[in-house]
Amino acid sequence: MIFLLLARVLQIYTFILLIRILITWIPNLDPHHPIVQLLFQVTEPVLEPARKLIPSIGMIDISPIVVFIVLGILQDLLVQLAR
Repeated sequence: MIFLLLARVLQIYTFILLIRILITWIPNLDPHHPIVQLLFQVTEPVLEPARKLIPSIGMIDISPIVVFIVLGILQDLLVQLAR
């Protein structure tokens, strides 16, 4: 049961991370808006270490892709452990 709960938490976090990435594509978005600030505060602790390990390709930051892959693997592992 606890493994399924953790897998669900990772799924929700993945969704939050996706929202954060999508809002960076919105021009003229107020970076000081409370919701934007909350999204950055929640996701930056995971993205910052990933950025340090994974260099950008030109001006493209691929660290979120790697984080999505790792989160997916962790989710799958937790679901397998729950069985």
